[in-house]
Amino acid sequence: MNAQLRKESATTNEQGEVERKVETLNYSSSAGKGQETKTVQVIHQHPPSNQKTSGGVLTGAAAAVASALESAKDAISRT
Repeated sequence: MNAQLRKESATTNEQGEVERKVETLNYSSSAGKGQETKTVQVIHQHPPSNQKTSGGVLTGAAAAVASALESAKDAISRT
């Protein structure tokens, strides 16, 4: 990648998350066509470092598993 074509910036959005914007080139090609190049912008969002997101995700996943097991148990007991 040509380093001159890459631009980066970092800002904080309204939710307090750090957003890192990177402008770069996307190279793509498909059968019967030549290589296409276009400028794209990629935005990486990072939550504040004091926020613990993984615990909430795991709690939600555990609740979903418990609910699925309870439904399966109910279905089996009806037959």
